[in-house]
Amino acid sequence: MSSPSSADAGTPVPDPSPASALSHVDRAGRFHMVDVGDKPISVRTAVARGAISMALETFKLLQGNNLKKGDVIPVARLAGIQAAKRTADLIPLCHPLPLSGIEVRVSLDESLPGCRVEGLVKTTSQTGVEMEALTAVSVALLTIYDMAKAVDRTMVISDIVLREKRGGTTGDFIGRP
Repeated sequence: MSSPSSADAGTPVPDPSPASALSHVDRAGRFHMVDVGDKPISVRTAVARGAISMALETFKLLQGNNLKKGDVIPVARLAGIQAAKRTADLIPLCHPLPLSGIEVRVSLDESLPGCRVEGLVKTTSQTGVEMEALTAVSVALLTIYDMAKAVDRTMVISDIVLREKRGGTTGDFIGRP
């Protein structure tokens, strides 16, 4: 097992409320993975979005597929798909889920200039896929940065948000457009 954290070593994390508002922290202040075993299995989906802005010259190189590292958009899409599948390996208390669908869309947006990325993830499980959608978008955007950084280190990744989630016991969530 891993080495004990300060909470496990006897330094309790303060309980913020009578019922502890933090679901990944028990009353003794120890971190734990939430037990979802009693939750009903249902179809759950999540959509996340984000953007990367860059210099107009960089945008034109990307648009014309003239970056030395290759065709950025399909590589970013694939990176996002792979990342969604590995989310539980990256986020310590995230449940590994059987994903039934992952779609990563990358679109060029000259008004930024840059790219917008949308990640859509689906499962039939006992917990949601918000983290998988957010991870897909984040890694796709990081991949775009990586593939274009040789010509532009001023790129800015921004506006990574959960756009919506559907299914589960807490119901649907629709975020900002």
